[in-house]
Amino acid sequence: MIKVLIVEDEELIRKGLTYTIPWVNFDCVVVGEASNGDEGVALIKELKPDIVITDIKMPLKDGLEMISLCKEESCEFIIISGYAEFSYAQKAIEYGVREFLLKPIDHKILEHVIEALVVKIQEKRIVETLKDKVKPLDTYELLNISIFTSPSKNYTYHYIRDIVEYIQAHYCDKITLEEISKKVDVSISKIKIDFKKDTHHSFHDFLHKYRIQMALKYMLESNLRIYEIASKVGYSEYKYFSKVFKKYLGHTPTEFMNLDIFLPYVE
Repeated sequence: MIKVLIVEDEELIRKGLTYTIPWVNFDCVVVGEASNGDEGVALIKELKPDIVITDIKMPLKDGLEMISLCKEESCEFIIISGYAEFSYAQKAIEYGVREFLLKPIDHKILEHVIEALVVKIQEKRIVETLKDKVKPLDTYELLNISIFTSPSKNYTYHYIRDIVEYIQAHYCDKITLEEISKKVDVSISKIKIDFKKDTHHSFHDFLHKYRIQMALKYMLESNLRIYEIASKVGYSEYKYFSKVFKKYLGHTPTEFMNLDIFLPYVE
């Protein structure tokens, strides 16, 4: 449930907001009421509400003072006020207030605002949950491709470097072992054995990991849609791309697109 706190010095308005808005329809519950800014600050810190609806002009501390003292709290503020001066709205925007509504309150407008905020809060909760579950990317078994392409890298089998460089240059195309075998003039069975010995990855494992890293690079550096990224890194079918992505990173491409993450070892 989304927790709501009402901060309003006029009891009639405060009770009206508490009991006439169909909170349950928005998956919300009113967890407290306050009649002045001091009480508001105390309840915000104690109850940790998701949404705070507050007046501006109140005893002891006004709404803006209360908000300024609660900047570190993770809640969304809706200001209701009978004062239409631009300076109030401007200051409210500086404090990150979501909405500035004038009295008398139009309940339909307020409900629309609440509905939009609930969606935002729920999406934020999903992202936070994912962040708790997703490991930093440098803990995944991704490739440091520079190691494999470095001139100082010593390969037991010289043609393995050619294969690695070919993957790096043509990862966006269809690549098969049959094609590679013809290019380096080595049998498929020997390539499988030698590639594993020299890189500690199977050929297909190496190819998939490199493609997934390039997909992550596109996610961080472009505005491409996921199906477009899939195509750019060599996967013609989005479902297969998503399956491979989840195999190596434990989460779908969509989940990673919603996270603020750091990607190491992409060149």
